[in-house]
Amino acid sequence: MLESSEYHIICQRIPAQVLITAKSYFEKVDPHKFHGKDIPHIKLDENMTIEDLVDVFASSGYNGRKLGEAAKLYAKMIKENATICLTVAGSMTPVGFGGIIKTLIERGFVDWIITTGANIYHEDHFAWGLPVKQGSSVVDDGKLYENEIVRIRDVYIKFYETLEAEDQIIQKMFESDFQDKPFTTAEFCNLMGKKSKEKSKHPEKSFITAAYEYDVPVYISTIKDSSLALNLVVHRLENKIFSLDFVREIIEQAAILYNSKKSGILELGGGVPKNTAQQTAPLLDQILRRDDGGQDYVIQITDARPDTGGLSGATLQEGKSWGKVQHSDQGLITVYTDSTIAFPILALYVLSNQKTRKPKRLYKKLGRMYDKLSNDYFNNPAVNIRRPKKKN
Repeated sequence: MLESSEYHIICQRIPAQVLITAKSYFEKVDPHKFHGKDIPHIKLDENMTIEDLVDVFASSGYNGRKLGEAAKLYAKMIKENATICLTVAGSMTPVGFGGIIKTLIERGFVDWIITTGANIYHEDHFAWGLPVKQGSSVVDDGKLYENEIVRIRDVYIKFYETLEAEDQIIQKMFESDFQDKPFTTAEFCNLMGKKSKEKSKHPEKSFITAAYEYDVPVYISTIKDSSLALNLVVHRLENKIFSLDFVREIIEQAAILYNSKKSGILELGGGVPKNTAQQTAPLLDQILRRDDGGQDYVIQITDARPDTGGLSGATLQEGKSWGKVQHSDQGLITVYTDSTIAFPILALYVLSNQKTRKPKRLYKKLGRMYDKLSNDYFNNPAVNIRRPKKKN
């Protein structure tokens, strides 16, 4: 521990403005002092708006407070024109939430997406008018099987009228595309959106068609773990080869971060979509030596725990040690709750108070962004040298 005289000597060597900035910063965030906003005695009335409700959450405590702060951070990301990635794990589209994603795309509040193949597969049911209904989670699944009903928690899907019908649609979509040439899942989803836009019964009921219209890249973090890949099997058995260029896909995702002045992620759940989005920074820093620093903002909605090895591997703050985020003490909010509760609140809040942004149309820029990252990598060898570890 420093003696008082040593402390003053060190302070004399530090520019005054730095000391003032540091002092105000630590006074602002010091959690050990009795200061902060007063907690109000909350009063609700029938005329309150979603903005009022978010203010109620933000002025309270526990996960209610985190939810309010997350909604405000999402609005900040939009105001600052950050490049926003939405990651979606779990079965969110079978409960209709693809409609929320579609609206956010149309307003320019989502610039690119990483999700599971299941969410893409089930979202397409709505575009083609295939039946999906509310059911029950307290049920005999053996009887459901006999009645040709597939259950996702409390959602019912018909085996033949929905699943097999969707299978036929997908098989037809890809019977003559992507064979014998490498492709990315963004290209896969773009083509799927194009064909559903042109031929489906209700193209307005799909965020995949909206992503196609607004040039929003949609990546599938684990395509082989879904019915999308299963439906390519019938073509593979006819000796049609499908070659996923997963390395180009990884580079494209990192290039989006690399070419963004500010960037953020809204994570619904965790899983592979979360890590796929966050690994962009370690690729830039650890592998390519770009010294990018990672995401400026991350919001995660989750009910997982970190102490069991869950939470998709790490808290957001822990991600700083990997270089996944710019800061460990700001711009990161985790709300421990169900995404089906929090996501509509976050979405409606920004839809209510943020102006529509001009779409970034990243899909059409992927090639150019890829080339910039590649050129910088080869043209700047100074950062392409392993950095020596700092001495203690």
